[in-house]
Amino acid sequence: MDIDRINPPNIIKESSRGFDTVRMVDEMLSRREINLVGAIDEEVANSVCLQLRYLHAVDKSAPITIFINSGGGELASGLAIYDTMRAVGCPIRTVCMGMAASMAALLFAAGGQRDMLPHSRVMVHDPLIQSGAGGSSLALKATAERLMRMREITTEILSRHTGKGVEELYEVTASDTYFEAEEAVEFGLADRVIETF
Repeated sequence: MDIDRINPPNIIKESSRGFDTVRMVDEMLSRREINLVGAIDEEVANSVCLQLRYLHAVDKSAPITIFINSGGGELASGLAIYDTMRAVGCPIRTVCMGMAASMAALLFAAGGQRDMLPHSRVMVHDPLIQSGAGGSSLALKATAERLMRMREITTEILSRHTGKGVEELYEVTASDTYFEAEEAVEFGLADRVIETF
């Protein structure tokens, strides 16, 4: 994630050398907190995966918190984050602030402790075809087959983390399905609604 394009404020910390200016993102990382905000693309996935691997290298057992406010994004990029979350072995808490939709919903649901702020929402749906798909009938058939395979993969992942059956999830994800915070807890996408961090 190109955090500089968001321009988070710097903070001032007092040290033995006097006062230092520190990027807020660096301070949050030192507290083992990662922000996953905006569209999930290759750049965002790279940043999140690097941060996860770094925090795992620093302490293989300390918890990591990922704060999520995202409308989703690219399947391959999201699955790279998902696989890294599983590979690092640290307990991972996910917190939904605002919205976790599509691929972001899958990542949110994959947390070991899944917290939602009171007015946040989760939206799940089947994978979408990338814009600009076209070509010969054979090319379209191959695209459809890849899309159906991705549907199987994402549904299996959601099933693993929600406890819901695959067939039920196929019905729920056939169209955009929104869950308010309490509904997400009832459905198994989240564990609790929180008012404070």
